[in-house]
Amino acid sequence: MLATVIARGTILEICYLFAGVTFILALKGLSNPRRARNGNFLAMLGMAVAIGATFFQPHLHHIWLIVIAMVIGSVIGIPTSRFVKMTAMPQLVAIFNGVGGGAAALVSITEFISHNPKEQATYVVLEVLLGVLIGTISFSGSAIAFVKLQELITGRPITYPGQKVVNALLALAAIGLIITVLITSSTALLWILLAVSFVIGIAVVLPIGGADVPVLISLLNALTGLAVAASGFTLGNDVLIIAGTLVGASGLLLTLMMCKAMGRSLPNILFSAFGSAVASSGGSGVERPVRSASAEDIGVMLSYASKVAIIPGYGLAVAQAQHTIRELADELEAKGIEVFYAIHPVAGRMPGHMNVLLAEANVPYEKLLEMDEANPQLSQCDVALVVGANDTVNPAAREPGSPISGMPIINADEAGSVIFLKRSMRPGFAGIDNELLYNEKTTLLFGDAKESLTKLVASVHAS
Repeated sequence: MLATVIARGTILEICYLFAGVTFILALKGLSNPRRARNGNFLAMLGMAVAIGATFFQPHLHHIWLIVIAMVIGSVIGIPTSRFVKMTAMPQLVAIFNGVGGGAAALVSITEFISHNPKEQATYVVLEVLLGVLIGTISFSGSAIAFVKLQELITGRPITYPGQKVVNALLALAAIGLIITVLITSSTALLWILLAVSFVIGIAVVLPIGGADVPVLISLLNALTGLAVAASGFTLGNDVLIIAGTLVGASGLLLTLMMCKAMGRSLPNILFSAFGSAVASSGGSGVERPVRSASAEDIGVMLSYASKVAIIPGYGLAVAQAQHTIRELADELEAKGIEVFYAIHPVAGRMPGHMNVLLAEANVPYEKLLEMDEANPQLSQCDVALVVGANDTVNPAAREPGSPISGMPIINADEAGSVIFLKRSMRPGFAGIDNELLYNEKTTLLFGDAKESLTKLVASVHAS
């Protein structure tokens, strides 16, 4: 009997090791659009092995409850993931991430209640308390991020006098509660810590503007990873430690990459309430002349170009115009015109958003150029076609004192001509005017991106 238990434990650890290796290889695959699909399947395989192996864990109880919970989760998760629109992907990530953080917090609470903390080593109890703190902050913070992105509440920063002081007091209270629980092993104080952590998550996210919420989601994702890793230490589960650490590290790296792409520091994003002042005014409020043209005229302009850069943004995703823009590119290439796509790191709402969207339309990967690759070629382009982008091409980023000063942008203004497809003159997420709209070589085509692109396809085909 003992030998059987030992053998099952060894097989379990081997399966967990296999799962951990697949998670690492999956992350490597996700670093490239061409390998991303295989990376996802590899991660799914590793997770399936880890879940399956867990059922063979010695002394496992309540198996039917586990199966029922898995069925309920599958019934909710599979349809939600399959039918979600690409534009709603960030909020889906937010809510799923929050569920992960909440689950980690529940595991920690269960461990605290089911074992006498006075008989546990101090570091074990600390792991449990950190799991409660971090997991709950991730849960409530992700929930607020979801409702902001879903526009159930305003996407603008929500602030009040003394907010930073209140947040600091809440953080100190959480630290004080953790220390007190370590000393007293009080279950009552654990519930107070849970409540304080819940409020901290809400308080931290409310003052962050909609444009910065994707960065926050990435950070909360990292926190969820840390909470899962803490649960892994608490349960002595290697696969949770590996998976949680990978999520925490990759989420933090992604957060820093997004901050760099926006030209801002993480403290600035978390504590500056960016957008509250400029967004409320909706730009400068001063009407300035712009040059617009018909789809037929712009179609002729495109047809006589030799090299065209397409710069997509969130408006393209909202209009679901990825297939139409592929048709336009095909028409231009049929005329011998060189076409490439210039992708800003934060185009859309999440890194890789545009890559996935355009891959859905079978745009060749080699035509998707990252900002650093695309910018040197912009001066050689006859036309830069901006579709649904705004802040990522705004020359104001080069001006000291601008709200987006220092943000790396795609240099659309270096092209011979700029064609700007916009629904209206409203500013982007940053809430400031885009000087490129008023440039003498910029021509605007107003309307829904998909409708405008459809007209351009017809015009180029007829030219």
